[in-house]
Amino acid sequence: MEKSEWFEEWFNTPFYHILYQNRNEEEAAVFIGKLMDVLDIEKPAKVLDLACGKGRHAITLNKLGYNVTGSDLSVNSIAQAKKFENDTLRFIVQDMRKPLKNEKFDAILNLFTSFGYFDDKADNLKVLNACGEMLNKKGVLVIDFMNAIKAAANLAEKETKIIDGIQFEITRQFDGRHIFKTISFGHMGQFHSFTERVQALTLDDFEELLKVGGFTLKKKYGDYELSAFDEKTSDRLILIAAKK
Repeated sequence: MEKSEWFEEWFNTPFYHILYQNRNEEEAAVFIGKLMDVLDIEKPAKVLDLACGKGRHAITLNKLGYNVTGSDLSVNSIAQAKKFENDTLRFIVQDMRKPLKNEKFDAILNLFTSFGYFDDKADNLKVLNACGEMLNKKGVLVIDFMNAIKAAANLAEKETKIIDGIQFEITRQFDGRHIFKTISFGHMGQFHSFTERVQALTLDDFEELLKVGGFTLKKKYGDYELSAFDEKTSDRLILIAAKK
């Protein structure tokens, strides 16, 4: 039996959503508004929110007037997102390494560090190839990733969070290629531990990946206000790319 990937297990648990429930929804909505202004895509363009989780960005995009599809590998996340479906908003379970058949989009958004989860870097190219296949001729790809250089240099090695009565013990480490985040906690007499592993991809890494994947990097930003990117000070690495 093939072993599950870490993200298949962790993202499908209720504890993942408990730990990350306090994400800033207002910040996310402002970011999406600014981003779509920069992309300047006419409504009701077709947009894919790739690795959409429970759909917070997809829902915001739909409210702005776009025809939105959200896809994610987590069955539980998609089940939650489906509660918000309407005529121009739908959610489906899908591996981001595989294209949606007979689907074309004007924009594909991959947000909140939802890239680089795989151990094999070839899988990164599979994601980009799938995106290229799904994009219209003038379509754009947006990748919102952590600024790995700053993140690795400023790791909070230990942290404790108490949320909904659960005490999460969090440790982080960097092995030169990946950033690991281990979340350990007890619940109803049982001990749980999950480890997130994300490739520490830099701007240089993405430029090479995009080039090989058939994309041209058009713009880059360093935060959700869309400020200029600086590898030492920026919190995010937000890339806008177009098919060659």
